[in-house]
Amino acid sequence: MIDVIVIGAGPAGLAGAITCASSGLKVMVIDEFIKPGGRLIGQLHQELSGEWWNGIKESERLHQEALKQSVDIRSGVSVYNLEKDDDLWNVHTSIGTLTAPFVLAATGAAEYPIPLPGWTLPGVMSIGAAQVMTNVHRVQVGKKGIIIGANILAFAILNELQLAGIHVNRIVLPEKSPLSGKAGEPEEVMKSLLNAAHLAPSPLLRMGSRFMKNDWFRKTGMRFFPKSGVKVNGTPLLLRKAALEVIGTEQVEGVRVADTDANGNIIPGTETVYEADFVCIAGGLYPLAELAAVSGCPFQYIPELGGHVPHHSETMETPLEGLFVAGNITGIESGKIAMAQGTIAGYSIAKHAGKGGTAIVEQLNQSVKNVHLLRKQAAIQFYPDIESGRRKMYDLWEQLYANPARLHTEEKLG
Repeated sequence: MIDVIVIGAGPAGLAGAITCASSGLKVMVIDEFIKPGGRLIGQLHQELSGEWWNGIKESERLHQEALKQSVDIRSGVSVYNLEKDDDLWNVHTSIGTLTAPFVLAATGAAEYPIPLPGWTLPGVMSIGAAQVMTNVHRVQVGKKGIIIGANILAFAILNELQLAGIHVNRIVLPEKSPLSGKAGEPEEVMKSLLNAAHLAPSPLLRMGSRFMKNDWFRKTGMRFFPKSGVKVNGTPLLLRKAALEVIGTEQVEGVRVADTDANGNIIPGTETVYEADFVCIAGGLYPLAELAAVSGCPFQYIPELGGHVPHHSETMETPLEGLFVAGNITGIESGKIAMAQGTIAGYSIAKHAGKGGTAIVEQLNQSVKNVHLLRKQAAIQFYPDIESGRRKMYDLWEQLYANPARLHTEEKLG
């Protein structure tokens, strides 16, 4: 019998599976992709220390460690439902229904789409798709591209595309609309980018960014933002130009843009067309939490974490007995933090399963401390107020679920 079913073979899922298996539990990992690794296998960047983070190598390391621990990994398996039946979870998949007393949902994140006219043309893709095609499948997505959307994810993948010899001509914003939200507002985009200003390539830019955090300086800066933009790794970032339409007949031929004012409103008569043979839409990431929702797990909308996230404790429990979560399903952060959260979940599951004796408590506490340390050391955060978001969730957990007597009463009333 399987003790633990892990849904998602990304960094959180594999790390959780390894920890569970090393504690003596029988573990199966399932993932819809053709091989394990999740978003790790598309990542390639240089860290502040000068070392290279190679996601393919890191995912292979996790994969091999999981195999050493006799973890059963099933790739190419889709999950479409998750439900509790007495003491067992039923995980309905494309290979049948699997059952186990414990489930770890490590389903990761998805990209926000920003629809605009022409976005269904061949050659238009999400920024994440460009990353996977480039770094995983070794496919050149095009020769002359435009990125629509300016955020930390877009800049990270821009660098990866450049390393592969793929030229991105410009970065523009999406047109301001209810669908694009803050991604179409120049000042809001500027504010979000200032949280990564310490990574700017020159001391002058880093110093200038400190002034831009002041509201008056930032508003003034947006009014006089150069039409030619400022360069990010050699690619012009045009905060005062918005994409109105992707043009082309049978494939992408260009993007029609217009100038905007400091608030993102289109200035009539300023339209022009930038040539391109591929377009990447960068809307940012949100927690991919549908399966947890299907299971009946309660949710909370916390913008600082990236959107709706399942209720969970700092030890990765949910209010549903036997269901645990880890990684970007709990809030958007880096692969390193996802792995560390997976380790927490693994120890937490082992503790609930009665494995590891008294040592498991210390291992669990140490793994929680490790996440705090990694978060403090993180060079960038996809959502800069992540600490505040985490605190909101853990305070909510304390209020709703930390009192066993109250929970028992509520169950009786229910």
